[in-house]
Amino acid sequence: MTSQLSVSIGQCSDKGRKAINQDCYGVSTPRGSQLNHKGFAAVMADGISSSEVSQVASETAVKSFLDDYYCTSEVWSVQHSAEKVLDATNAWLYSQSQQSPYHYDKDKGYVCTFSALVIKGNTAHIFHVGDTRVYRLNQNGLEQLTKDHRLWVNENKSYLSRALGIDEYCEFDYQSLRVEPGDIFLLATDGVYEFIDAALVNSTIEQYPNELEAAANKIVELAYEAGSDDNLSLQIIRVDQLAKASAQHLKQQVDRLPFPPMLEARMQFDGYTIVRQLHASSRSHVYLALDEQSGQQVILKAPSIDLRDDPEYLERFLTEEWIARRINSAYVLKANLDPRERNYLYTVFEYVEGQTLAQWITDNPKPELSRVREIVEQIAKGLRTFHRMDMLHQDLKPDNIMIDNTGTIKIIDFGSVWAAGLAEQTHDLTQQHLLGTALYSAPELFLGECGSTRAELFSLAVITYFMLCGRYPYGTKVAGAKSQAAQRRLVYQSVLDTDSEIPVWIDDALEKALQVNRLKRYEQITEFLCDLRQPNNAFLNKTRAPLVERNPVAVWQGISAILAALVVYLLSR
Repeated sequence: MTSQLSVSIGQCSDKGRKAINQDCYGVSTPRGSQLNHKGFAAVMADGISSSEVSQVASETAVKSFLDDYYCTSEVWSVQHSAEKVLDATNAWLYSQSQQSPYHYDKDKGYVCTFSALVIKGNTAHIFHVGDTRVYRLNQNGLEQLTKDHRLWVNENKSYLSRALGIDEYCEFDYQSLRVEPGDIFLLATDGVYEFIDAALVNSTIEQYPNELEAAANKIVELAYEAGSDDNLSLQIIRVDQLAKASAQHLKQQVDRLPFPPMLEARMQFDGYTIVRQLHASSRSHVYLALDEQSGQQVILKAPSIDLRDDPEYLERFLTEEWIARRINSAYVLKANLDPRERNYLYTVFEYVEGQTLAQWITDNPKPELSRVREIVEQIAKGLRTFHRMDMLHQDLKPDNIMIDNTGTIKIIDFGSVWAAGLAEQTHDLTQQHLLGTALYSAPELFLGECGSTRAELFSLAVITYFMLCGRYPYGTKVAGAKSQAAQRRLVYQSVLDTDSEIPVWIDDALEKALQVNRLKRYEQITEFLCDLRQPNNAFLNKTRAPLVERNPVAVWQGISAILAALVVYLLSR
């Protein structure tokens, strides 16, 4: 039986000596695949005592996080998902204060402190603003993981420097750390942690090892007896078992479904009629098929016969369709959304009638610049969809780009895609090996660095360069430059030639996008696209080619005349 994340929880909240309880907390342990995709979440919020409505803020913050976090995309990282939710919650609380009688006084509006703990895979993710605290208790003792956002005027007076809802924009602290079974996390408000010490917490949890609820109640009671004059709230979370490092939903399909038989033209297979084989390689077999239910042509992909004993390969094979289902872009290949049950292990995608960009380049060796721009801009739109979803394609090349009969491009082949949300689930947070094609891969990848949006920009620029001149910007030398010294010796080859009609500023834009040092490239793909459309002001003083390029004969004639005059002068002396 596959292992899943398992935690034990103990919680307690009391108004203490206050008239009302302005604290709020909550936890969520979703079932099934949601637990693998999004993890376990515990949240604590503390309303400020100067506000009569801060309990509304704390309740809203807790409920919004636990509801909305689990509605974010499965391919987003925990950090991306949580920060999107918290930004929206902060904006709502701030707007409520601005529309209320308390808009003139921040300390009386919809404001609260906030801490959240999300455990996914083998990692704990902590989000924090204000003076609630998150601790970790293990064999090393009690460790405070968060920093109070409180500004002290003097030893007796202080105020919150940051809190949820206090300003239009809120800066949250974020950190992630490795988790081990047996680790205990505590989320506490100041009404608890200011009146107890680490020894008391440790001894109480040891006294109630299997009754964390009783331990939480006891600690709150002891804090109250110690003189706490505030609301008292405490959560105790113990990690009992971590999820196995695998995408469970994909592994279940690999374990459950048999491999398809050898497929041939006109064969009836699982509700499809095979039309013909389109492609076969060591990694997969691709067929054109007719969906008997919808009547539409589709692409049916079966796993390689040679790799069917490799579970890692099979999970990645299924990951392609899983990713395609979660991307919605006219410029990215779609997966078949038909939810019907399958009896074999295969994937289904939309059929794109057209040709690859590689074939288009062969057919159009000297394309118009306007058409190149149009294609590059469409590729960029598809690529940016990946990036907005916390994904990297990692194998962008002409063979992985289709142009349909309407001239629309579609990025295909997701076998090398890295998705942050899936990587957190499988504990594979970085790609340790080069997955893309060498001629289109960024230089830093050959040094063992991880993929990035700037590496994707490099690939896009290589495609642009190749479309314009049929060459590569550094020849074939990038793959062989596997040290920084070797990469410093790489020299960019201008896309211009003697009969070229390409503007010089286009070459300038390409040279910047193709810098060996990724930090010298454009930060955003949109900047590159803009400079392909119109000259960057920084390039304008470079747009006129030097005289030696424009009229080399005149240059040498001038040099000869100067030398002749010099000879005459020396002879006359």
